[in-house]
Amino acid sequence: MTPFAADPPPGRDGQGGTDRSGAGRGGHGSGSDRQSGYPGGQGRSGASRSPRLDRGRGRDRGRQPAGGAGDRRGPGPRPRTDRPPDVDPARAAALDLLSAVRERGAYANLALPAILADRHLFGRDAALATELGYGSCRTLGQLDAIVAVCGDKPLPELDGAVLDALRLGAYQLLHTRIPPHAAVSATVDLVRAGSRPRASGYVNAVLRRVAERDLDGWVERLAPAASSDPLARLALHRAHPRWIADAFADALGERGPDLADLTALLDADQAPPAVHLVARPGRIERDALVAESGGEPGRFSSFAVYLAGGDPARLDSVRRGAAAVQDEGSQLVAVALAAARVDGPDTRWLDLAAGPGGKAALLGALAAQRGATLDAVETAEHRADLVRKTTAGLPVTVHTADGRDPGLPPGSFDRVLLDAPCTGLGALRRRPEARWRRTAADVAPLVKLQRELLESAARLVRPGGVIAYVTCSPHLAETAGVIARRPASLELLDAREYFQGVPDLGAGPTVQLWPHRHGTDAMFCALLRRTG
Repeated sequence: MTPFAADPPPGRDGQGGTDRSGAGRGGHGSGSDRQSGYPGGQGRSGASRSPRLDRGRGRDRGRQPAGGAGDRRGPGPRPRTDRPPDVDPARAAALDLLSAVRERGAYANLALPAILADRHLFGRDAALATELGYGSCRTLGQLDAIVAVCGDKPLPELDGAVLDALRLGAYQLLHTRIPPHAAVSATVDLVRAGSRPRASGYVNAVLRRVAERDLDGWVERLAPAASSDPLARLALHRAHPRWIADAFADALGERGPDLADLTALLDADQAPPAVHLVARPGRIERDALVAESGGEPGRFSSFAVYLAGGDPARLDSVRRGAAAVQDEGSQLVAVALAAARVDGPDTRWLDLAAGPGGKAALLGALAAQRGATLDAVETAEHRADLVRKTTAGLPVTVHTADGRDPGLPPGSFDRVLLDAPCTGLGALRRRPEARWRRTAADVAPLVKLQRELLESAARLVRPGGVIAYVTCSPHLAETAGVIARRPASLELLDAREYFQGVPDLGAGPTVQLWPHRHGTDAMFCALLRRTG
């Protein structure tokens, strides 16, 4: 059984492809990221971006096959080891990122900008480092499965630095158009210049074995036949843990030999997400943000702008808090709550799990226009400080408290947002390493927390008021399962009414957004009214 067949150990991580023997195209970007303050919970992620380059998924990238399907010629002559190592700075930065993710549990999209700055990488070098670093993290389980059968040492016995180098080299061989000899030689040089130079021969031998087949060839060898287990085969080919592919198939309602919808979703997870901006109402008009950023209006949210490129942090409107990076799906669920009909007064709103504050800022801006106020609850002090910073100047009061018992008066809120801590499976394209850190065992404790928070929201909202239960995960246990066991006082509304202009929302009454259908994170939204 390959390492891919089981859930990989925690701390391993994922994206990919580039068109360079020595340099990439384009640039890199950075974005905000959210991790829940509750143990085991993952919240919402902001945008991050790497170049949209050809990943060469299963393609031979111009090399002539040496044998049957999936075979190809090797990497040519062995790299010389009697010369000083020639360290490529972009690959060294990518290796630094893999080390940070493995050793410190770093988030790749947060760690990489500092690595690039420390190494003074810009332009093409930064683009290549971003592509190789994110790509190696995103495809990590797939790479491990292949590397494991190409060497004679179990992966857990390998020195971490050596394993990182093998992953980086294998990614270049299987997911880019970098010539094999360049990929192997550059990786061996990294090892020779690193902490384990004597392992360079082993790395060279393993990578030469990896280079004997393209990705399709390795999938053919390692995965079950499509006729016997098409989902397992697809999961390996698209570099997703099997349990996540299973969860996505269940949420899509797709089983059987075709799996076209699931394939499109997994492919969307591999692509760098577009950067979405939010024009905060009352602070900047969307047309003005479009003009300033050079972007284009979003398709669905009346506050969304799609940024074509560049660093959003350089925009004046972002620096002064009038605009921010926020996925359009996150905007849509907040707007849906604000638009839902409530019976009676409409002056007190609540965000029950607010950190780091993106949705709280949008709700606070909408509340200000209506003469309402927003209370925002966050369990971690440092994250509560982020909410205060993000919502500065808005009618928002931040409480550092556990949302399950925040100490607020029961039945006192007209609208409540519960953006619940979750597995974060709906934002895998933003966190390259996330899919290999999560395991199926994480789901049950998160569902328990989600139900407890929903029970708290039901106590805090007044009769006739509305709750939006939101997750950035399509896992049915976190979405339909939680709603099916909701408190008896909550009736389910048809949320589709408040997602005007958004296609492919299904039979309702809840809404599930998808990256491959809507270009957003896979946000789930249920609207519930308290009846008594």
